[in-house]
Amino acid sequence: MPHPLVPVHPETHGVVLDLAYATANNIAGRPIYDRAHCLLHRDAEVCLRRAVLAAAAAGYRLKIFDAFRPHEAQVLLWHTAPDQAYVADPAIGSNHTRGTAVDLTLVDAQGEELDMGTGFDDMTTASHHFSPEVSVQAQANRQLLLRIMEDAGFVHLAHEWWHYALPGHYGLIDSALLGDLGPMSIQG
Repeated sequence: MPHPLVPVHPETHGVVLDLAYATANNIAGRPIYDRAHCLLHRDAEVCLRRAVLAAAAAGYRLKIFDAFRPHEAQVLLWHTAPDQAYVADPAIGSNHTRGTAVDLTLVDAQGEELDMGTGFDDMTTASHHFSPEVSVQAQANRQLLLRIMEDAGFVHLAHEWWHYALPGHYGLIDSALLGDLGPMSIQG
C-alpha cells in the first residue's frame, strides 16, 4: 500500500517553508532532519490548500515550521524537550507522526512573521492559544490564524498557538516506506 504523504513546496502550495528541525533553531538545539522535506497526509494537504487561500484572501501567507515527523524524531524531541507536557509521548505517537499536523504561523507581504507573542516551540504558558500573557495584537493575530486553520478543517492544540491537526483517527506512518521522499533520516 502506498504511503499517504504528499510533498508541500512553496512553488506548488504558495507557502513559506522554515523547517525548524532541519536547523539548529529548535528545542533540541541541533538539526534533527538531515533533509528538509515538508510532507503532509493527503487529507491534511487538501485542508492546507484551503488555508493557503484563506490566508491569501486576508493578505497573508502561511509559514510552515514542521509537518510530518518520523517516529525517530519524535523520540529525540521527547528526550530533549525542556517540558515533556509539550511533546507527545513517542510510545503513543503524535499527529505529526501520522502526517496530520502542521506547525505554522502567518507572514505579511514582506515575509515578516506576525506577532504571536512567543516564538515557535515556546514551552511556556504564554504559548497557550488564548494566553492573556501576550499583547492584544498577538491575541488578535492568533485568532486570525485560528479562524483560517479551523475554517480549513484543522483543530487547534490549546497549549501551542502554532499547532494544528486534522480531527479523527489516522495511523502512524512508517518513514521507511517513503522511498525517495525519505524525509529525514535522523541525525545522530
